[in-house]
Amino acid sequence: MDTTNNHKTALFRSLHKAQQPLRLANVWDVASAMITEASGAHAIATTSAGVAWSLGLPDGSKLDRGQAVAAVARIVEAVNLPVTADIEDGYADSSKGVSLTVTEVLNAGAVGINIEDGNTDPESFSEKIAAARQAASQAGVDLFINARTDVFLSGRGSEEQRIEDALKRSNRYVDAGADGIFVPGAINKAAITALVEGVSVPVNVMVGPGSISVSELAKLGVARISLGSGVAQAAYAIAQAAAVELFTVGTYDSVADGLDYGRLNGLLASSPALTQ
Repeated sequence: MDTTNNHKTALFRSLHKAQQPLRLANVWDVASAMITEASGAHAIATTSAGVAWSLGLPDGSKLDRGQAVAAVARIVEAVNLPVTADIEDGYADSSKGVSLTVTEVLNAGAVGINIEDGNTDPESFSEKIAAARQAASQAGVDLFINARTDVFLSGRGSEEQRIEDALKRSNRYVDAGADGIFVPGAINKAAITALVEGVSVPVNVMVGPGSISVSELAKLGVARISLGSGVAQAAYAIAQAAAVELFTVGTYDSVADGLDYGRLNGLLASSPALTQ
């Protein structure tokens, strides 16, 4: 691992601070990554949903390892910031497969990963986390492993039961080697407070319209805030609105707030793709 990547790895880890949460506007391609970097980001995070949609696939581990890693590699090369990669379930059913995915993601230059339990039982998922940690150690990378639990997204049980289940899973995942815990769907103060107080590592929440503000989340002790697939969804909503407006009323107001052509083209003029 070169000196630059060592610096990025340490920097990314240091950005996870309670009361000063890392803000991640998740990206899916080089253009969105470069725009996000130029807008003042401290780190870049991918959204697997956005990557999948951009390649004509639905979200939900329909990407294969090669497609996911290739997207990460392009983004890493295009920006100067640390990059953390959403690898869904690790693109594998087995721990061995997760090791291979993590090795390839590290070779692409990422310094962090998001890996999710989904429908995987906690024991098997813990084995995946341990495999990811071992692969990173063998590569000599202090990889930041953000373990996502989908307990709240499942909608099963009462909120109290979801909090209890999320805490049990989270602490098990920390014991397996996770550096952070991501709990999408935990949106109110009571749930977030319980998670922050009950987990020893940085807690990540997903936000969107109507969510608790960054300043309030900071007061609750959240260390990482993600927009998830929200930015990609908003971008595609503009595409839909513009098309509908054009094909129905025949006007073009939907694209009125688009980025200036010269500014966007100028930003991409520095893309490494031009030298390949």
